[in-house]
Parts: sequence; structure tokens; C-alpha cells
Amino acid sequence: MNDIPVGLLFAVLGLLLLFSAFFSSSETGILSLNRYRLKHLANEGHRSARLALRLLETPERLFSVILIGNNLVNIAAATIATLIAQRLLPDNEELAVTLSTFLLTLVLLIFAEVTPKTLAQRHPEQISFPASYVLRVLSTAFAPAVWLVNAFVKAIFWLLRVGTRHSPDEALSSEELKTIVNESASTLPEQRQSMLLGILELDNVTVDDIMVPRNEVVGIDLENDLDSLAEAIRSTEYTRFPLFKGELDKVIGILHIRDAAEFLYSDNPSKVMLTKAAKDPYFVPEGTPLHTQLINFQSQQLRMAFVVDEYGDIQGLVTLEDLLEEIVGEFTTDLTNSTKEIHPQRDGTFVIDGSATIRDINRSLDWSLPTDGPKTLNGLILEHVEDIPDANLSLKIGQYLIEILQIKDNAVTATRIRNLEEPVAEPDQPN
Repeated sequence: MNDIPVGLLFAVLGLLLLFSAFFSSSETGILSLNRYRLKHLANEGHRSARLALRLLETPERLFSVILIGNNLVNIAAATIATLIAQRLLPDNEELAVTLSTFLLTLVLLIFAEVTPKTLAQRHPEQISFPASYVLRVLSTAFAPAVWLVNAFVKAIFWLLRVGTRHSPDEALSSEELKTIVNESASTLPEQRQSMLLGILELDNVTVDDIMVPRNEVVGIDLENDLDSLAEAIRSTEYTRFPLFKGELDKVIGILHIRDAAEFLYSDNPSKVMLTKAAKDPYFVPEGTPLHTQLINFQSQQLRMAFVVDEYGDIQGLVTLEDLLEEIVGEFTTDLTNSTKEIHPQRDGTFVIDGSATIRDINRSLDWSLPTDGPKTLNGLILEHVEDIPDANLSLKIGQYLIEILQIKDNAVTATRIRNLEEPVAEPDQPN
């Protein structure tokens, strides 16, 4: 060893430091890979991605290769550094060993650990993909050592009664998917991001949340005379509407406006023309999740259903359009202007009809009124007051100050609401 030139020892030490940096960056780079992007690239035929994915299928073998290589080069580097120090300080061996230990630790920490690992964490694909080819070769070369190390590890696990096999579940929950979609804001257009979140929310929303309440369902009462029926059909703003006798619970069917043409233009119209043209009503139980109802609409090729309670009484009406709006949003550009129940005021408050649903209010105004109880604003107020309130009564629910403006038929029909966390608008100054 004394015959080896010091320059050559420095060259070998530098080479060992490069090897150490390679193993350190490879480990961090592979651990930092996005597994789902890696699978996507592998499915697209990316050769390096396939190799990296194959290496990750046996992580204990991969990390054994990296750790064996890293420890070998670090121990060799320590030996070479000690020889260099002894050659440079032949008269003080203790000082030489101390200096070599301190300086090598500092160099390893900076150039073989922190720097390469930070670089690999920032650019995992650029580091780990080329490294996969080298690691594949080393995996074959180190096979006996890897087997021996893993055998000792398994024996230790067996003595400690620790399982040696663990296959983590890589399936993502809906909440984890929401997090991924939210973090994709920089690469995903806001509209598409909102649609994806809407799809993921279908599990948490039921038909009760989006249905048109029973008292707001517009239909045709067949007990009316023929002239009234014809006028009601001509003046309706809906493409489809229910036919019933006397009350909504006695529904006959769903009629499409085009199927009423024979009745409207016949010289001898009859109610039978309408009942024959109507399709049988479709009923769904309250509490049905929206994702289930979407599949039901698709499989039965229907666009409208009546929501019934456990006694079979109709509670409301849900349509395919209502369900799609939960995914893509309202089919307008301004939710506040399109929602007839919500009327913004100059002072920053909102006059809102009591029949407005909590979900529509929250979605239109980006509020957070509680949705785990009543579905409408009237129901929410009655639940908190626990009585039929008088007009001009005010109450506070969370951060929202609610003033009751009008009561009709034992129901709140108009309110004024202020979000206390929003600044109060300044009144207009006279000129």
C-alpha cells in the first residue's frame, strides 16, 4: 500500500464517493417515484418505467442491493481516506485517523448524501430511470449476498414474530382521490377538476338532497276539464311532467310534451289520449345514493323518478338533469342570478326563500350551512327554533345571522341572511 501514489489514492477515493452518491440518489429517487404515474408510463411502453416497476415488485431485494453497495463503497472510502491521512501525516497517526474520520464524514454528508438525495427527490424520474439499469445488473451480481442478508433478516423477523410479507393496499379511497384531484389544480382545468370532485361526491349525496320537493312539483291534474288540461299543457315550461288524479300520490305516469300533440290538435280530445301516451311512473326510495340512481337511470333508460318514503308516499321528484348538475354544476354561468330563491342585496345580505335547499344555497354562495339535517332553509330554521316562529325573529346558526321576514301556512317563506365573516358593504354615499 505504501507504494501506491497519493494521487491515485485520491482518484480512487473520488470514484468511491461517486459510487456512494449513486446509491444514495438511487434509493431516494426510487422511493420518490409516483407509483401511479410509474404504472401509467409502464403501460404506455416506457422501458425504464417497466424496469423500475419490476425492481419495486421485490423491494426487499432492491434495497438490499442498494445498501450492500453503499456500505461497501463507504467502508472502502473510509479505508482509503485513512491511508491518505497516514501518508500525509506519517509522524502523528492518531491525528491522521481523527482528521480522516472528520473530513470524510463531512464530505460524505455533503457530496454523497444530502446533495444527491435532494437532487433525486426533486427529479426522481431523471435519476431513478437510468439507475434502474445499473441496479438490475448489480442485483444479479450481488445475488448471493442479497440472499444471505435477506435470510438473516427473515430469521430475525421470525424470532421477533414479525411478519416478513406485507403487501400494502395501493387502492385509493374516494377521500384520497379527492386530495389528488385538488392537488392537480396546476395541470387540470378548474371545470374538469370540479366535475371530477362532483363524481366523487356522488357517494355522499342522496336523491333527497337534490329532489324537487313535493309541494314544488309541477304536473297535470286529470280531474280538470279538457280546456284546462290543454291550457296547462300549452303553458308548461317543462318537457316532461307527471299526470295525476287529484293529488300527486295518485300519479298515473310521466308525459312528454311531444306525446301530447294528438290530444292538443284532435277534434275530439279525451283524457285517455294522455294516459295512453304517458309512460309508467318510476319510484325510488328516499336515501338512494346518487351514484346508484345514475346507474338506475342509465340501465332503465329513464330521466325522471318519484322519491317515496317508507310508506310509499311521494316526497319529491328527481330528474337526470338534477343529477348531472351535481357533477358538472349548474347549466348557467352565474349561479346566484340563476337561482330564483336567492336575491343579493346592496348591503351584502341575501334575501332567500324558505323553500331553497341548503345544498343550493351553499353551492351558489360558497357557504357552509349544515347539511346533515333538514334539506331546506325552512326546515333548518324550524329545527333550531323548535317551534313555528314569528316574523321578524332573528337567530344565529354558526357564522350566519338569519332574520325571518315572512311566515305563511306555518312555514318560513322569506329570510334575510348575513354571513358574519364577510365584510359589511358600505352604503352608497349621496352625490
